Amino acid sequence: MKRTQKEFTPLASANVAAPRTHRTRRIIVSIVLILLVLTVGTGVVYWALLNHTVTTNVKHEVLLPTPSAGETSPVEDPTTKDPSATVPSAEVPLAKGAQNILLIGSDSHTTVANGRSDVIILMHITSDHKKVYLVHFPRDMYVDVPGRGKDKINASYAYGGPQLLIRTLRSLVDVPIDHVAVIGFEGFKAMTDAVGGVDVYAEEASNESGYVFHVGMNHLDGEAALGFVRERYQLSKGDISRGRRQQAFVKALMLKALSKQTLTNPIRFAALVNAIARNLTLDNAFSVTDIYSQALAMRDLRSKDIVFITAPITGFGRSPKGASIDIVDVAKMAQLSIALRTDDMSSIGLGQ
Repeated sequence: MKRTQKEFTPLASANVAAPRTHRTRRIIVSIVLILLVLTVGTGVVYWALLNHTVTTNVKHEVLLPTPSAGETSPVEDPTTKDPSATVPSAEVPLAKGAQNILLIGSDSHTTVANGRSDVIILMHITSDHKKVYLVHFPRDMYVDVPGRGKDKINASYAYGGPQLLIRTLRSLVDVPIDHVAVIGFEGFKAMTDAVGGVDVYAEEASNESGYVFHVGMNHLDGEAALGFVRERYQLSKGDISRGRRQQAFVKALMLKALSKQTLTNPIRFAALVNAIARNLTLDNAFSVTDIYSQALAMRDLRSKDIVFITAPITGFGRSPKGASIDIVDVAKMAQLSIALRTDDMSSIGLGQ
């Protein structure tokens, strides 16, 4: 009896298998493409989220004195120089390419205009970006505050915020302040925790508020870091010694933030960016792009490339109102001014 069911020939089988093979290949290719998109897309989304965090959380305010264009340039005409200025450096040419960024650590929990400037550090970045000098101005330094007479340098911040502090510093060292960054102490704490803590060298031991710091390296989390930079009563030179601790902490935090273990760790880096963005206030001219550029230019900095300097004083004294003050060394301040203006710090006693 003849078969009524049509049998498949090898050719017919091949014709059926071909579409399945093509379909399988299309599925595999689609999966690979999806994985590639996800891999690349995750990176794009990651950086997009970081950029969004920065642009939406970093605050910009009018921190430079107005008009900003004039205030960020040195006073070159001696006839227009503030008569209360401490150093006569207007005749010294100003080097090009270097930058001076004022770092202000404030105890304010509200706005930049409130609170005290417990940390005043002028960060001088050399024109070749190979050195960073952290010049600490002790908060008790007794100086001319424009429009207010003689007072402690941190009083200028209390009187007129960052603008008056900048005018006071300009009167003191006569160099341009290119940018200003203000961060609250809670910001220092958050940044320290974000990078997994920092290793800071303590020149003197202290035991205050439950924190014990020994001479040598100390590993600090955020809370311990606040105790470290605030202490002065148990230190031999009070405000001066505290300033050196603040410099050591800022240096340690910079090195940890710029280290490979931070920059190549997406979770840690994102935490750092978030901590900075939510606690930082910049002048209106200091863009996020500027920050990225500065960080990129300084990525090869090592410990030896970040140098401490304390603004010079001759000793300690009392103000007419009986307050404890640090007395400015006018001659050495003039030398510091010239060194900053010429971008040549070789004549300055480093680490002092």
